[in-house]
Amino acid sequence: MSAHPQMPPAYDKYAFEPFAVTVDLAVFTVRSGRLQVLLVERGQEPYAGQRALPGGFLLPAESAETAARRELAEETGLGERLTGSLHLEQLRTYSEPDRDPRMRVVSVAYTALVPDLPEPRGGGDAARADWVPCEEAGPLAFDHDTILADARERVRAKLEYTCLATAFCPPLFTLGELQQVYETVWGTALDRPNFRRKVLATPGFVEQVPGAARLTGGRGKPAALHRAGPATALHPPVLRPEGRP
Repeated sequence: MSAHPQMPPAYDKYAFEPFAVTVDLAVFTVRSGRLQVLLVERGQEPYAGQRALPGGFLLPAESAETAARRELAEETGLGERLTGSLHLEQLRTYSEPDRDPRMRVVSVAYTALVPDLPEPRGGGDAARADWVPCEEAGPLAFDHDTILADARERVRAKLEYTCLATAFCPPLFTLGELQQVYETVWGTALDRPNFRRKVLATPGFVEQVPGAARLTGGRGKPAALHRAGPATALHPPVLRPEGRP
């Protein structure tokens, strides 16, 4: 008869100092030709009155993504219908021991790209909420400047290799509107014929909507309307101009 396997030592859950888990959200949109981020004004200490990314503590029965959507709805007043339809992507975890003056707090950060949404309003722990141009965002509470910088670079990079740019666009959009997304996020002008050629040569990136067109204000013919195609990755990629940020 074989011997009983050795039992592991008893686990003492009180041997480790407890810590809290929060979620923080970097939500971007293109408004007035600029890349803007959703910020809240903190209504409570610490950092009362200072801008921060929306977010908050996980409840015991929540997943991180569920908490992220709940906090976004509560702190911005955008409502469950709007926040529930947003595509959230986990960015990374921030766990420096001194990142929160209250206690040890580990944050799971998310980022989202959305078409222009209604004006937000404060709620929950937030006194108010606003869309703010990224270059005018800081300084932010906690380590949110770092989270915002990381999220912004993630978005810039993902526009090269994925179809993420269409998430900034309405359901039907022109190639000019799609190009404006790239120019706004990358902060550089692109050659229109070259951009159009790359987009149309990338399988599954966009699909033209038959018979649909939109007047663009110029003297030329109305611009054809497109919608997002079935692809998720771009082959070949649409690369940032060399040497540009």
